Amino acid sequence: MPSQRETLLIVDDEAAIRRLLCQKLLREGYQCKEADTAEQISNTLETTPIALVILDIKMPGKSGIELLPEIKSGYPDTAVIMATAVNEVNVAVQCLKQGADDYICKPFNLEEVSRSVQKALEKRRLQLEIREYQQYLEEKIEDQTGEIRKLFLGAIEALVSALEAKDKYTGGHSRRVTEIALALGNELGLSVPDMEDLRWGSLLHDIGKIAVDQVIQNKPGKLTREEYEHIMTHVHIGAEIVRPLVSEKITEMIEHHHDHYDGSGLHQVIAGSDIPLGARILAVADAFDAMISDRPYRSAMSITDIVNEIKRCADTQFDPVVVAAFLNTVGLTKT
Repeated sequence: MPSQRETLLIVDDEAAIRRLLCQKLLREGYQCKEADTAEQISNTLETTPIALVILDIKMPGKSGIELLPEIKSGYPDTAVIMATAVNEVNVAVQCLKQGADDYICKPFNLEEVSRSVQKALEKRRLQLEIREYQQYLEEKIEDQTGEIRKLFLGAIEALVSALEAKDKYTGGHSRRVTEIALALGNELGLSVPDMEDLRWGSLLHDIGKIAVDQVIQNKPGKLTREEYEHIMTHVHIGAEIVRPLVSEKITEMIEHHHDHYDGSGLHQVIAGSDIPLGARILAVADAFDAMISDRPYRSAMSITDIVNEIKRCADTQFDPVVVAAFLNTVGLTKT
């Protein structure tokens, strides 16, 4: 349930859609405002503390795509969910990269709308708590920057563990990925600072899943393209959550850990050695732990099958140098 009746702004040029969403969200315990023009949006944001905006991509005058950066720039503490038609999902994913927190597709499934709002507000509360904690510690311990950073990251690490503990399929995943990644980093001869970055990048790589619909994440069958796109938004969301707290290296590691070495990944813009090495290491470590663990859609794979699959994907999904390090680490050699 929402805390302190957060106020939401529903933006759509169709009154019937605004009314439908407001009725649902009012029943959920939120307060709702409505707007159908850029001017109304601006006036509402200036006069009312808005926790979240549901913003239609296609608006008369200024489109939702044009309004998004203005809202995020002027009101960075306001979460934004883009409303889109199914055939505009690619546009919605681009909006996520520009700061949107999630997207919902028309015609609306009201339960999915409710879950999306809840997840976006959870992410917003986390970011606000992190900032408040940061400000408090900076005031109290101005000369202990390193210790502050460890406290921040430790708090987020605890959050990751708490989130994973709710899901029998992913419990302990981030810690196991960290162990595997550090073993690969050691095999590759990474420096002490790079190993520390790899440790934090590994622990935090899935923090963005706080905004992922658990129903979709735990779906027992094959995902639709839209469902897969939704789950993959966690890389961009996770990078944005930790950006204020960590180095750019760690942020990029999180954002690119699902990139494919050959550039064939979803909405991928870099490939090969342009992908940060930490992300290439994470890709193998993450895949290994996923395959060795039971998942909703399949049982755990054998070590032999996992090794064969990772070898098969060298040069395509995975960096062949990291694959070689993986094979050495698990006591095997290339054939």
